[in-house]
Parts: sequence; structure tokens; C-alpha cells
Amino acid sequence: MVQSKVHQSFGVYGLIVQGEQLAVVKKTDGPYKNRFDLPGGQLEPGEILENALNREIEEETGLLVKVSQQLGTTSFHYPWHYLDFVENQHIAVFYHVLQYTGQIQAQVPDFIGQDVTGALFVNLRDISASNASPLVLKAKQYLTTGHFDVTATQLNHWQVLD
Repeated sequence: MVQSKVHQSFGVYGLIVQGEQLAVVKKTDGPYKNRFDLPGGQLEPGEILENALNREIEEETGLLVKVSQQLGTTSFHYPWHYLDFVENQHIAVFYHVLQYTGQIQAQVPDFIGQDVTGALFVNLRDISASNASPLVLKAKQYLTTGHFDVTATQLNHWQVLD
């Protein structure tokens, strides 16, 4: 049996919009290190999607989700050298956060497993392939077109920023 060299990750992510701005987090680890990413992440054992979304957004932004709507699920596949893996397949469930409370936090508490330093709102025009994760680019596409494209994204080149 051939061992797969593809790392798989699965998570839930929220689009939080304020005017022409999208809430993003500042990543400190992983394939999106030093890029803007959407708030969200992996589920804890037994956790349902919406609870994971709410928990991750609170941990990474300080905001409390009141109402959200699932947009769809897609995946991103790209080269990434991590442990013994040479590729990554990131499966992501996207939610549009329609109502929330609180103030976005530029710095959030650090704990084991935390991979962001805080969050901020960024104007959509300032988001590009050079400073954002593929998830943020998918969110920008949805926000500018009004259509969430569930087509998987294959990136032949991916650079982790150090």
C-alpha cells in the first residue's frame, strides 16, 4: 500500500463584513503564516459545525456570533512541505456571519494551539494573492460577485511566507 503524502485539514470559517471591509486574522503558523486568513479553524472532537465556528471566531477575533448562514463547502489543494507531507488539501466550510456583537481585537489571548495574534478589518481592495490565504481570496470573490463558487481550487505553486 502506498502511503499518501497529502496532508488533509478540515475547518469552518466565517466571513464578517463591515462596509467594504472583511475581518481577517493574522496567522503565525501553518501554510498561511504571515498572511491574512479568515477567522475559523478545526472542530474539537464531537463539536458541531456552528459551535466550532462560534468558538473559533471568539478565540481569534473577540467577536460573538449571533446569526450566521452557511454558504458552502470547497477545498484548496497546493504544495506544502510539512512533516512527511508534500501537499495539503484544505477542506473548508464557509459561513457568512450576519450578526455579531463585540469589538474586533487586534491582540487575542495566546494558548496552546492558538495560531493567530489577533484580527482586523481590511478593505477588500487591499486583499491580494500576495498577502492573503486562498480562503480570503474566495471570500473576496463571493463578496464582490454575490456568488459563492464551490469549485475546488488547485494551486500549482504556494509559498509559505517567513
